[in-house]
Amino acid sequence: MNGPVWERSIQVLTAAQTHALAAALGAVVETGDLLVLTGELGAGKTTFTQGLGEGMGVRPGIISPTFVLVRIHPNQADGPRPGGPDLVHVDAYRLESAAEIDDIDLENTMDSAVTVVEWGRGRVEHLSESRLEVELHRSRGGAAGVPAGPTPGGHGSDHGHAVDPAATSSVLDFDTDDDDEPRTVVIRGFGLRWAEPPAALAAGTISGSEPRPATTPETPERNS
Repeated sequence: MNGPVWERSIQVLTAAQTHALAAALGAVVETGDLLVLTGELGAGKTTFTQGLGEGMGVRPGIISPTFVLVRIHPNQADGPRPGGPDLVHVDAYRLESAAEIDDIDLENTMDSAVTVVEWGRGRVEHLSESRLEVELHRSRGGAAGVPAGPTPGGHGSDHGHAVDPAATSSVLDFDTDDDDEPRTVVIRGFGLRWAEPPAALAAGTISGSEPRPATTPETPERNS
């Protein structure tokens, strides 16, 4: 498997800066894009996804889909990107393999949405030849525990179904990440779709953040 084409490491000082970084990225993502989020509990995955959704102009109210596996946030006609893609938000913690990812039929929604998968590393790479990987690291380290509730790998009654967020607003969000502890956000681009980092990740895009020099870990093979 080819490695990343590029990498950006950005220091953010507050949750608001994490949100703003993701919102800037949300303004440029397109239908079919896949984002894989990694980070311990409290690292900022939910805050990042909320910012991404704001930049995309989807229905607000994003929380981590800890128990329902999948939440769909539709594009808003009166938002900043009318007619843009929906946001499909997935929590893959309870899924043990790529085969279980296939069971929830994400391929059927990727044609009309941007797909964000928390805990997706090693499970969703087969869904697209191109993807963004986002790692969030707390400066003091996060909780090493796991979300309370069903055993990892277990199958709840909603397994395999996309769930409307309006029907599950009482579900608790265990990724409580709204404090202002500094964090490092590492973003890596894979595949031809992300051959170049978006301008949203350029120096000075996020007020008060500290972009670090880009690296080019590996140049992928390209078809002529």
